[in-house]
Amino acid sequence: MNLTVKQWLVGILGLLFLSSLIVVAYIEGGKQRIQPEPEPIVPAESQACVTCHKEKTPVIVKQWQGSKHAKVGVACLECHQAREGDADAYLHEGKLIATIVTPRDCGACHKQIAEEFEHSHHARAGDILGSLDNVLGEIVEGVPAAVNGCQQCHGSKIRLLKDERGEVLRDDSGRPRIDPTTWPNTGMGRINLDGSRGACSACHSRHAFSKKMARQPEVCGKCHMGPDHPHIEIYRESKHGIAFRTMIDQMNLDSDRWVVGVDYVAAPTCATCHMSATKNQPITHDVGKRIAWTLRPVVSKKLENADKRREAMKDVCFSCHAPSFVNAFYKQYESTLELYNNKFAIPAQKIMKALRDAGRITPDQFDDPIEWTFFELWHHEGRRARMGASMMGPDYTQWHGFYEVAKHFYLEFIPEAEKLARGTKAEKVIREVLGEDYHRWVKGMSPELKKKIREFYERRYGKGETRY
Repeated sequence: MNLTVKQWLVGILGLLFLSSLIVVAYIEGGKQRIQPEPEPIVPAESQACVTCHKEKTPVIVKQWQGSKHAKVGVACLECHQAREGDADAYLHEGKLIATIVTPRDCGACHKQIAEEFEHSHHARAGDILGSLDNVLGEIVEGVPAAVNGCQQCHGSKIRLLKDERGEVLRDDSGRPRIDPTTWPNTGMGRINLDGSRGACSACHSRHAFSKKMARQPEVCGKCHMGPDHPHIEIYRESKHGIAFRTMIDQMNLDSDRWVVGVDYVAAPTCATCHMSATKNQPITHDVGKRIAWTLRPVVSKKLENADKRREAMKDVCFSCHAPSFVNAFYKQYESTLELYNNKFAIPAQKIMKALRDAGRITPDQFDDPIEWTFFELWHHEGRRARMGASMMGPDYTQWHGFYEVAKHFYLEFIPEAEKLARGTKAEKVIREVLGEDYHRWVKGMSPELKKKIREFYERRYGKGETRY
């Protein structure tokens, strides 16, 4: 074979190799090629709405066009159409519609979900009238503070504005005027004009109603954050939150079915633990169904059917953890609640009752300085300590939690109580509390313990160094 033939052969083989690469690239590219989204299905009755709102509120229409609703032909009137007699109904472009879409409206298609939500603790979030939080918000702080604060998460009781004769006021288009102190909000326990409770759009933001968004921790963090219930901050600190943020691209958040251990394995979110399906139980919109304790009040309490609730939550944990790990965690967690209850909450509650019985504080709330101290002791620090333990957030359990509880109990609450109790039976109650084993350290540490602490610091920091 001469040189020319060899050169032709090499050239032909090279072309064949290049062609094969092009074919493979085309095939692989086809696999990854983004398929065009199907055109939204616009029912005839909603066509005029979509055409008009493309100009007036284009973002709403764009959001809807990318939604699951648009793919199945659920458009404007399918959600907003009202019935004769509805309190907020008005005639708009020849159609009777309502401004506020409620869970009852959503329940026309999502019946089981609406029923589960109706029986959930979330649906009762609007029942805060008379609570200490509401006293602070509406009375101590002022109504606008509560409207823009409390109600945005808890919800309000929606009201229509009326004249002196009790007639509903309407704007120039005939739309009933909603009392601006009660709306807009997407409060989880909003009490709607049709008697239903809640706002599905609190989690499934309109008009995309994205399941991907509803599964994100940030959706829950809109309300579950801050000094009194820092769930989102605790989650971010936890191993769960770190894993989620690191591997969010592996979470399959858009999946129609979202079963932990099947459709995703990277990390749990709030929805995973409190709502989403496992191999053994279906999705639920009753977010308290797997919660055995309530950590909201002064003293932590087991809820009705606590054992059943705990087993439901453990079932989620077992998707990732061995039974020995899960059972040991619950032992740690519940012993922490018992410590908080018995060392701080129950004694402080007992002392407050003794002071009130002795007439040293009034029956009214927040008019005595010690009431503020007590409130923050359980409502802020105490909750942080307990919630930190429940969600594996060590810093919130310790430094943002028990450290603050202990500091305020011993250095603020007890001294204030002792001053108020002088000359009354409340003095005996305080002595009995401080006489318990939990508080023995206040009278001084034992020589053995002092020696142990001193030796540790000297080993670690050098001789003579016995404190921070």
